[in-house]
Amino acid sequence: MKPGAWRLALRIARRDALRAKGRSALVIAMVALPVLGVTGADVFFRSATLEPAERVVRTMGQADGQLELIDRGASVKQAPDPGDHSYLAVNPKYETKDGAAPHYTPEQQRSRDTEPARLARELLPPGSTLLTDSPGPDTAASSTEGLLTTRTSEADLTDPVWHGRLDVIEGSAPTNDQQAAVTREFLNRSGLRIGDRTTVRGLESTPFTITAVVEYPGDLKGTELVTRPGTLIGKLPGGSGGSGGSGRDTAGATRWLVKLPAGATLDWAKATELNGYGFVLASRSVILHPPARADVPYYVEMDRIHGESGTALLDRTYVVILATVVGMALLEIVLLAGPAFAVGARRSRRQLGLLAAAGGDRANVRAVVLGGGIVLGLTGAALGLGLGVALVALLRTRAEEYSGARFGHFNLQPLDLLGVLLVGLVTGLLAAIVPAVQASRQDVVSALTGRDSLKPPSRKLALLGLLMLGAGSALALVGATSGFSSRTLAVLGGSLLAELGMVVLAPYLVGLFGKLGRWLPLGPRLALRDSVRHRGRTAPAVAAVMAAVAGSVAVNVYLASYDEQYRREYVAAGPPGAVILGTGYGTGTETKLLPQMRDTVERSIIALGPRADVSHVDYKGDCQDGNPCGYIQVMPPKERRCPVFDRDTDDPVEPGEIKRVMSTDPRCQVNERRGSQYGDLTAGDANLLRNLYGVTDPAAGQALTAGKAVVFDPRYFENGKVVLRYSEPITTGADGARTKPKNIETTVDAVLAPSAMPAPGQLVISPDTATRLGFTTRPAGSVWLPGTAPSDGDQQKADGALAKLTDRTVLSVERGYQSRAGLVGLGLAGFAGLVALGAAGIATGLAAADSQRDLTTLAAVGAEPRIRRSLSGFQCGVIAAMGTLLGAVCGLLPAVALRKVQGLAADYPGISPEELADKSSVVLPWPTIAATVVVLPLLAAALAALLTRSRISLLRRTG
Repeated sequence: MKPGAWRLALRIARRDALRAKGRSALVIAMVALPVLGVTGADVFFRSATLEPAERVVRTMGQADGQLELIDRGASVKQAPDPGDHSYLAVNPKYETKDGAAPHYTPEQQRSRDTEPARLARELLPPGSTLLTDSPGPDTAASSTEGLLTTRTSEADLTDPVWHGRLDVIEGSAPTNDQQAAVTREFLNRSGLRIGDRTTVRGLESTPFTITAVVEYPGDLKGTELVTRPGTLIGKLPGGSGGSGGSGRDTAGATRWLVKLPAGATLDWAKATELNGYGFVLASRSVILHPPARADVPYYVEMDRIHGESGTALLDRTYVVILATVVGMALLEIVLLAGPAFAVGARRSRRQLGLLAAAGGDRANVRAVVLGGGIVLGLTGAALGLGLGVALVALLRTRAEEYSGARFGHFNLQPLDLLGVLLVGLVTGLLAAIVPAVQASRQDVVSALTGRDSLKPPSRKLALLGLLMLGAGSALALVGATSGFSSRTLAVLGGSLLAELGMVVLAPYLVGLFGKLGRWLPLGPRLALRDSVRHRGRTAPAVAAVMAAVAGSVAVNVYLASYDEQYRREYVAAGPPGAVILGTGYGTGTETKLLPQMRDTVERSIIALGPRADVSHVDYKGDCQDGNPCGYIQVMPPKERRCPVFDRDTDDPVEPGEIKRVMSTDPRCQVNERRGSQYGDLTAGDANLLRNLYGVTDPAAGQALTAGKAVVFDPRYFENGKVVLRYSEPITTGADGARTKPKNIETTVDAVLAPSAMPAPGQLVISPDTATRLGFTTRPAGSVWLPGTAPSDGDQQKADGALAKLTDRTVLSVERGYQSRAGLVGLGLAGFAGLVALGAAGIATGLAAADSQRDLTTLAAVGAEPRIRRSLSGFQCGVIAAMGTLLGAVCGLLPAVALRKVQGLAADYPGISPEELADKSSVVLPWPTIAATVVVLPLLAAALAALLTRSRISLLRRTG
């Protein structure tokens, strides 16, 4: 066609769009909504993705670099931007075998012998300034309700070097040792305000006055207390300025911000030099101007390790899911908008007939209908684009707070937005293609007289649809389960092909539904026969309802399957209703507070029943406050152990061999998930068996008293015995050599008692038995098993009382699995159902508008308003019923395929068959599907009958 003909077609399309404002608004809204969502997601993603210069400021503020000592005596390989732990550290003392002395390089030896800050100054350019940037340990600070767990750090916020990394957003920076700044989350959780005072546990005599609110632009949800350098971390009980208990020579990583003198720089050569001494350097100049990938040893090593196991981008699970959801959503929009264009074309039959009679060919007729798709598609896309950008700009602060990080800048990418605009245009065109082809093939005389040209459904077209349905289903399922070709293309393409096949089949299936009319009453029979006779308008409406229902069913099946997966994977911490108190990994101070904690819980929650006290079992040390201790483990019999984890030598094994054994040996494919927080080996009495494991058999309690162990997993029990493996603490000599203690195994008489929840590798003995075996015990907590679970209010009351004693207490109530679908899943399912109902109403409303002449004929022959309303309702119900039945079938395919994709992605060496089955399980929510198939048509019919006007204006019939 010539450009002039297209201009004419677009002018006619624009005039028709303005004439039928309601129908045009409907199509525009259908196109605009997904464009709005995609635009908002794109702008949000682009704005939240930091540019290198923005990333530098988040990392080091206005400094020239950030230097961190990973481990004294180690060497490091790092990425140019070592954020998110993008480095590998190797320390020779951890690589020695059989107690041999480690071999250090000169750089590693110097790192071991030199104080870290001094070594850093020696290695950096002369005149460099170091500002301590090491985070302190988590501690407890006073709040209006008791104690609040918070991070700690020290910084001179009056120094502009912190700007961009740690910003003062309210109040004034601390200027003396009695002042502090806190994050917004600290104020929200503590109930304090600027000007109030807070005390840190252990430093109650030196309270801090809150003078400012600060924020980390990259971490808006953190709870932190910031004081001036030298006023907090070094004074904390047991603190050394690090994180403590890490087992490293520096008691945790030591970190500084680096300010360079004029003319100095920190290039990649300096970074690699520092790596040899165990330092990691984030340099402003290196991040802004990174070296080639081949020149970075870290990348070379990571490519060697992960090169063969990497997954192609298009085959990653999240890409498969996202592409399938987006593709199916676009298809749904096309099918939903299709009836609007079809009705528009039928409304314009006489106009299109005049165009053909005046000499226009089929291409001209098609162009007019396609012009409607272009006009409405572009309008909807432009509207959605503008609203999406405006919505993100308007909700920017809320979005940043929800995501927990500030945007780098408001980033609008022209190419992205142009692509989104083209998606809207293509969506409008696709929705108009079928109506355009149908309109171009209509008989000119029939179009001018307003008569329908009725044709039987094409058997060839029906056969094509059936082949598309079968091929699409096979492609989606085979591609999802076997990794055939690209999983993204297989699942997305197969799902789209199957649904399009059902659309092609729709006219033929409508004809099959018509055979049911002989058994129906007058009203439904007339409605069904009318739908069959006018397949041209019925099929698009059925396809629209089918698409909406398919989306609803797919969402419900996917959410129900996901929820069932989590339900199967959930491991209870105890019997239902159990109240569990522990000290977690607390210090000896928390252990001494345990009697007070027990009394507090029993005062706060009434009718708890008998208490069972739990004790940890240790060997040569108690593992508290950084003290060394041995290791105790419950082992299965020798012949049931996985050979990968039960080797007699330290000789290295190729990763490929490990993967092969883990994938083929059933002994390695065991589900070891457990719920108890108290470890493998605990000491207690019969009350502990009952309260923590749900064992009520008196014989188990009697065996425990008699000195036997109680084991709960038959895999660990053989011939009345269970195996314990223990070893002495690891020690490090003056030369850095680590002694590897030998494992000692002993057997203990045991009984097998089934527990209320999975407890693999867990064993209970009495305190006397622990002493007899040469072990020691220490209090670990208590467990109660009341007749009914405490209310949430009782638990909150107990938590509040315990917060006044310690911030490390672990108090929980076993309430069973709590559905993860929650409000989000309910909202998605409800929204999908609402879309399906709306689609049924819209599609059948358009079809009813197209059948206005039939209603006029009924009125002319004397039909009562009730008959007309019932006919309209039955028409709507028939279309909705056919669409819901077909949609329920189509919706199963993408949901099942995506679940199989997730199961395939979760298959790793060593996963148990039960775990793998759980991750790919498919659950059909029959009540929801039944409600959709039955209730939706009834509701659509009732609404159509109620909204049909009783009075009808008589129309002139031509011919």
